[in-house]
Amino acid sequence: MDARGWVLKAIETLRFASEQDVARWLEDEGESFSRHELRRTLELLLKEGALELKNDLFRLKRKNSNQQAFDKLFKD
Repeated sequence: MDARGWVLKAIETLRFASEQDVARWLEDEGESFSRHELRRTLELLLKEGALELKNDLFRLKRKNSNQQAFDKLFKD
C-alpha cells in the first residue's frame, strides 16, 4: 500500500485524528513515515477532497449522496 492508502486507512480507523495520532497509528502498524512525508500526504488528501480538517483534526470527508438522493426524490 502506498502512503496515501496508509494515511486514509489510519484516519478511517481513528475516525477523528490529529497529525500526531496518525503518525502514532502508522508507527504501531509498523509503517515508518517521516514527518514531512506524512504532512505532504495529508495536504494532498485535503486538496483532493478526500479529507476534511477542523480544529487540527482530520477526518474522512462526508459523502453527501444521501442528501442528494433525498433532494431528487422530493424535489418540487
